[in-house]
Amino acid sequence: MTTQRLIDGQPDVAAAAVRALVRAQRLLVEDPSRAAAVGRKRFPEVEAGLIAELIRRDAPFYDPAVSRASVDALNTFARNMGILSGPAAYEQVVAAQFTRFWT
Repeated sequence: MTTQRLIDGQPDVAAAAVRALVRAQRLLVEDPSRAAAVGRKRFPEVEAGLIAELIRRDAPFYDPAVSRASVDALNTFARNMGILSGPAAYEQVVAAQFTRFWT
């Protein structure tokens, strides 16, 4: 998630962030133990030890892509909760110019 201001003003930075997130997800899927090494820098040992298992469990669901169906479902949820009065277009939610970095 970022701001439209960053996307418009520094598209190279936004693109680099997308590429970095996609790469990080791939690396964690390949080797969930990497998360524990990072976690030890930020969390107490016991909690850091749990991170790798959480990543291992959730890795099959990692997907950097945001589908139109997902945006539609989020729109429906937000309207039902009274957060939105109408749907937000896919292009308002997703910086579509960066989707090429998802694969």
